[in-house]
Amino acid sequence: MFGRFLVSLPYLNTAGVVAADCDIASELVDRAVELADALDVRYLELRHEVPCEHPCLNAVNTSKKHLRLRLPSDVEQLWKQFDAKVRNQVRKGDKQGLSVHWGSHDLLDEFYEVFARNMRDLGTPVYGRSLFTAILRTFPEQAELCVVRREGTPLAAALLIHRQSKSEVPSAASLRRFSGTNANMWMYKHLLERAIERKSAVFDFGRSTADSNTFRFKTQWGAKPHPAVWQYYVRRGTIGDMRPENSRYGLAVRMWKRLPVSVTRVLGPFIVRGIP
Repeated sequence: MFGRFLVSLPYLNTAGVVAADCDIASELVDRAVELADALDVRYLELRHEVPCEHPCLNAVNTSKKHLRLRLPSDVEQLWKQFDAKVRNQVRKGDKQGLSVHWGSHDLLDEFYEVFARNMRDLGTPVYGRSLFTAILRTFPEQAELCVVRREGTPLAAALLIHRQSKSEVPSAASLRRFSGTNANMWMYKHLLERAIERKSAVFDFGRSTADSNTFRFKTQWGAKPHPAVWQYYVRRGTIGDMRPENSRYGLAVRMWKRLPVSVTRVLGPFIVRGIP
């Protein structure tokens, strides 16, 4: 629908070339460029954190930032390092009768219900449920789901992955009509505590555009920005052609927000796989 692209592991928080030295990195990019030509894609996108020097990488995007928080060794210290505004919002959630639940496939229906509705409200095609099924099945010791309920109704949910002394949350969502409960803030406090329980030293909030609303949400917890250097081998068009902020997609986004969630759950997975 949108053209063909070659993108390094687009779902994860960070990706790109992993090599022991510059010569090996260059050879990997050589091969990626060959694949881009053979597959006749519009561009190759390598989502680096450190730039890789290569003559074919002819464009760069540094608008994204990785947001990461160094974790203390216990939850009491974590609470103390939150500023007063964050603590106040979490306390408001404490008064809403919320409960937190951890699990795997047993929570997948509730997680996906919240996630799919939130993505529809954002005007973004949703990943297929099968993606999360595969993650939970393939990484049973590292991946888990979190669901926040009130009186049995799921209000917020997240996928949390623990690996190599780091916990990251690649997908999280909350229902807008329950924003007054502060369920999202309350959930993130529990996600951070869970990471400490799993002996993680770092919590990775994921990437966000600098100074966006999600960027500010993550930095309020104390997360610090780290560079994201996305490098491209552009063969046709520009790297901005498929960015969400491109005004040409404004009408499509508004129309998507009006679709029934059931329809977006069917159409979304077929569309999102073609969006870099």
